[in-house]
Amino acid sequence: MTSTAGKGRAKAKAATGQRTKSGKDGAKRRKTPAERPFPRLRIVVRPGLVLGPGKVELLEAIDRTGSISAAGREMGMSYRRAWLLVSALNEMFGRKLVTASLGGAGGGGTEVTDLGRAVAEA
Repeated sequence: MTSTAGKGRAKAKAATGQRTKSGKDGAKRRKTPAERPFPRLRIVVRPGLVLGPGKVELLEAIDRTGSISAAGREMGMSYRRAWLLVSALNEMFGRKLVTASLGGAGGGGTEVTDLGRAVAEA
């Protein structure tokens, strides 16, 4: 006895335009580069202090935008989360990778130091 439940679901997906595992035409679908697994390197500076691609991306975003808040928004994270990551980065290396000046009439600002740029490039 054969089951028709699986065939019914495939037909329903086809009717709505959804792709099945094997694609609309029955051929196996190749994964796009974004879907393929890839290695992500993380460097343990000290126990509990890890430098990974997310912190490096945040450094680059801060350098581009000149703002922790704008960099966090660009990456889809809260200001608090971005600030905590910046604090961890500064603690990690014993020297500041990011410096911040308080806001005011002229507005505050954030700058990635030369060491911060060197870390991001490495």
